[in-house]
Amino acid sequence: MVERGGNPVSPRKDDELKHELEGQLRSGRPTHAEEAYEPEPPADDDIRVDPGGPVPPPGEARERAQAETEAETLRVELARHLERTSFPADRRTVLDGREAHHAPEPVLEAARRLPDDGGRYANATEIVDALRSGPAG
Repeated sequence: MVERGGNPVSPRKDDELKHELEGQLRSGRPTHAEEAYEPEPPADDDIRVDPGGPVPPPGEARERAQAETEAETLRVELARHLERTSFPADRRTVLDGREAHHAPEPVLEAARRLPDDGGRYANATEIVDALRSGPAG
């Protein structure tokens, strides 16, 4: 019986290719021993594609979606550089925690924009909300 598929690779070769890619698929990174065989990282001027779904049309919806994405990214980065035991935290605790963990400059800059009004934050989400609510005081 003749198989009418679009696969030009034999089942045996298909299994070999699957076995070769198994390590990369499990680890989420290239597993080649020689660097020359690894894919190149994206260039600084490459267009970044958001894997999160379709991009809203220009205007208020797109700006809102971008602001939400940036806020979530900031929340994750802020949380990454502060232990849970530090909460509830005030502005000084947040800054000290970021500096102690050698946080990237954008994260430090965001922490510096926190209002210096004696407020305390129960978690990273409250910190992001304080940053989004207005200029530092």
